[in-house]
Order: sequence, then C-alpha cells, then structure tokens
Amino acid sequence: MSPVPDLESLRLLTLVGELGSLGAAAAELGIAQPSASKRLATLERRLGLVLVDRTRRGSRLTPAGLVVVGWAERVLAEVAGLLAGAETLRARQDAELRVAASLTVAEYLAPSWIGKLRRRRPGLYVGLQVTNSEHVGELIRSGAAEVGFVESPRAPRGLSSRRVAADQLVVVVAPEHRWSRRRNPLTAQDLAAAPLLVREEGSGTRDTLDLALARAGARPARVLLELGSTAAIRGAVMAGTGPAVLSELAVRTDLADGRLVTVPVTGIELRRTLRAVWPAGRALGGPAAELVAIASGRLIRKAAGSASA
Repeated sequence: MSPVPDLESLRLLTLVGELGSLGAAAAELGIAQPSASKRLATLERRLGLVLVDRTRRGSRLTPAGLVVVGWAERVLAEVAGLLAGAETLRARQDAELRVAASLTVAEYLAPSWIGKLRRRRPGLYVGLQVTNSEHVGELIRSGAAEVGFVESPRAPRGLSSRRVAADQLVVVVAPEHRWSRRRNPLTAQDLAAAPLLVREEGSGTRDTLDLALARAGARPARVLLELGSTAAIRGAVMAGTGPAVLSELAVRTDLADGRLVTVPVTGIELRRTLRAVWPAGRALGGPAAELVAIASGRLIRKAAGSASA
C-alpha cells in the first residue's frame, strides 16, 4: 500500500479537527460514517500514527493528529492553488489564440477565417503572426503559436497537418512586357530560363515554383530579384522589372484592373495545397479546432446541414 495519503483522507482529518466529530466530518464530505471511519483508519496505517481519539462524546485529534493536520492544511491549500491556477490558464487559453500564417494566407484568407471565428466567439483575442511557411513551422514547434497555415508544397516536418484549401500560382507580367503578346504558352523550360522576381527561400511560393519546375524536368528558376513580400514583387512587376510567379489570390484585383497580365503555361503544375499545421501528436481543440474547421469549410457545411435537418 502506498504511504502517500490521498487528498480526501486529508480533508476528512482536517474536518474532524474542525468539527470535533467524525460523523459531522463525513456528512460535510457527503460520505457515510462507516466509510469515513475506514478511510481514517487507512490514513493512520499509512502514516503509522494514531491521529484521532474516538469517544462517545465525539472525536478529538491526538497531539500527532494536530501536527499532521497543520501539514495537511498546507498541502490542501497548495492543491487548491494548483487547481485555481489551472482554471485561470484554461480561461486564458479559451480567450486567446495564437496563430501563425504564411504571407499569402495571412493577407488574403486568414482575415475572413478569423472574422468568422470572432463572430462565434466574441470575447476571443486572436494574435496573428505573419511570416513565411518555413518559419510558421518553427513557431509551431517552439510553442509560440498553437496553429499555423502554410502554402509550402509539403507539410512541415514533425507537425500534424490538414488540407484546408487550394491555391493557383500564375505567371504575371506588366502589360508592356513581351510575354503579354505571346501566342504560345510558356513551357517549364521557358520559365526556368527567364530571370524572375521571386520570394525568399523558405516561402511557400518559392518552394512550390522550384518543386514544380523540378517535376517538369527543368532547372530551378533564375533569380533576377529576390524580395521578402508579395506586395513588393507585385510593384516591381508592374514597374516592368520582370515576370514573376505569384498566387492568383494576390493578383486578382491587378488582373481585373489591367495592371498585370497572366501568361499561360503548359507542362507544369502550379496548383498548390494550403494546409493547417499544429504540433504532432496533439489533438486540436477549442478555438484552434474551430478556426481550422472554418478554413476548410467543414464548420460552415456542418452548420448548414444542421439548419436544413
């Protein structure tokens, strides 16, 4: 039998000292007196001490019992503090959600997802860190974010992931660029041979392009200029600096307004998967799970199905 006393036995002992009656202590805990008597006897055997004198007029702590009760009260107070602290942490987790997202997702998709989540949970604070896909994985692994969204061609190593959406990359140029007047689609070799404006290494857009070229049997893209944001690349393409491969989400308005032109391609797959990621081996719950469900459309479809039932 373990020598470590259980907490309920310690509570029983402290109540006996406070109320002067084993029966009253048992009633306070909501247990039968015979069960309380058995529990107290077990506690005395575990400690090897007589803790209570039982008489017809009631129960009284022995000198050893008085000392043990002093210790027990400190133990119970520490446990109460632990439980209160855990409750505070749970409440804080329910009120805060730390999210990391790659640039394209953060700029064009995450605001809508977070807005829908906030409407479901008005008191929720969501902190969004915007970075490239590689760094999103680092933030999740370090615990700096609870859930992330990436656009890299492969799920980050050591993380759980779920597909939430798809994205199409397109080749874009300024209207004055010679490619805007091409009659034939670009091949993978054409794209690899041309100096391009590209995102930094570790970004999902750059990794997707390099992998697509490799799968098409072409060499990696030639770098004319490497920039750290999609907005900077868009501006440079509009200025006539050169062509780029960007998310259709990022250039949709520019294409509609005629500031950029898409160039058709053949023999290369530029469609990519957008994924939610979180620590491996951990089940998503609470606001994080709701956000991923919103991003993948599962929560919306489930709600619509419930409404029609």
